[in-house]
Amino acid sequence: MRMILSLLIVAGFAGCADAQKIKESQVPATVVSNLHKMYPNLKDYVWFNEDGNYEAEYKINKMEAAVTYDANGTLMETEREIAVKELPAAVASYISANYSGTEIKEASEITDANGMKSYEAEVKGKDIVFDSNGNFLKEEKD
Repeated sequence: MRMILSLLIVAGFAGCADAQKIKESQVPATVVSNLHKMYPNLKDYVWFNEDGNYEAEYKINKMEAAVTYDANGTLMETEREIAVKELPAAVASYISANYSGTEIKEASEITDANGMKSYEAEVKGKDIVFDSNGNFLKEEKD
């Protein structure tokens, strides 16, 4: 019994390290207002608190998408799922050379507040991030 309780406690703390799903009532009114200004027809979305920022996740044409704001309601970035074949060719080359024998599970295009694009490829439970030309930037745990 103690072992089960210990495992549950450890799992609970591990879950706290990632983004946490929150209710809209926990999101600053400015953030909610800016979401509705940016996407006036968006009805079905879920809020997450991600390192002090607020991310609304939703789907467009069965593809995942998200928009992130800081606590003041300032847009930080948008992210949308794309087909793997839409990634720059350099991404596929990098993955092939550094993660041989694995496939890209999911791909995303990220646009920051200044309009700069980057790409993310999910491989082996990791998010590999690339610049707009497909040059490797960093690896993040999924």
